[in-house]
Amino acid sequence: MRFRVRPRHDPLPSEITPLAVYQQRRQLLQAALAGAALGAAGLAPAARAQPVPPVGQALPGKPNPAFSVLDRPTSRRDITTYNNFYEFGTDKGDPARHAGRMEIRPWTVRIEGEVLKPRDFDLDDLLRLAPLEERVYRLRCVEAWSMVIPWIGYPLNHLLRAVQPTGNAKYVTFETAMQPETMPGLRSRIIAWPYLEALRLDEAQHPLTLLAFGLYGEVLPNQNGAPLRLVVPWKYGFKSGKSLVRIRLTEQQPVTSWMRAASNEYGFYANVNPDVDHPRWSQATERRIGEDGFFRPPRRTLMFNGYADQVASLYQGMDLRANY
Repeated sequence: MRFRVRPRHDPLPSEITPLAVYQQRRQLLQAALAGAALGAAGLAPAARAQPVPPVGQALPGKPNPAFSVLDRPTSRRDITTYNNFYEFGTDKGDPARHAGRMEIRPWTVRIEGEVLKPRDFDLDDLLRLAPLEERVYRLRCVEAWSMVIPWIGYPLNHLLRAVQPTGNAKYVTFETAMQPETMPGLRSRIIAWPYLEALRLDEAQHPLTLLAFGLYGEVLPNQNGAPLRLVVPWKYGFKSGKSLVRIRLTEQQPVTSWMRAASNEYGFYANVNPDVDHPRWSQATERRIGEDGFFRPPRRTLMFNGYADQVASLYQGMDLRANY
């Protein structure tokens, strides 16, 4: 994900991901029960693995070569230090300072709307939808800066198949948590809370669209969107909602949080496109965190963040300047 430092009083949603120094807080949280029967959810017996461990503990994973780039990964220290997570504040260090207080057990994600099988999933149900020990994705992630992050998760489509979208489903909306007692940023009026983002259904079903539960071999840190988050690596980072609590499938295109707040700057698609400038700056170049020194020239931004071969067909025939 890419990075551009803004004044503290004027944050931007397109700066959403990591960069500095922070020791991950370890929380002593009980792991949930492992054994519930999952036949009604349509879960394969082979996927009935261990429950989600507490934050800071190991989460199994091995690289998935189909979607792992060769780029050197960004350090875990940078990934967990410099974040945009406005529920905890607008300064890039605020998530690391404050997110350790967020309560992530118990945690439930509701799937509703245009689905045949709406239901609530707890974390362990979600973990068992696919064997995480087979899924590590080393992906480029982009803001106005970039990182390469070894996520642990699985394609969102595993979850969508379990709830069976109806023929009317065209869009998928993601809603993030609101905990006023642990999230001081909710007192701000940058956007209307809760935070909402959305994808077209075919984007959500693409194998590169992930539900992530961990990074760097450990359970996802709170400041990175624990206990589970979306990862859409060919889009700017504000599309990848953190700490998800609700997923709703709809027939009509929803209005997302940043569309509502500044529709002239943040469109529905938010695809990484070096040919479309933000109204206040060029998006033709980026800086990779932890690699590019202050005096090194920035990198050239790649179309779809380098994933054009995988995702360009989703937008065939579209004007990507109008659909920014």
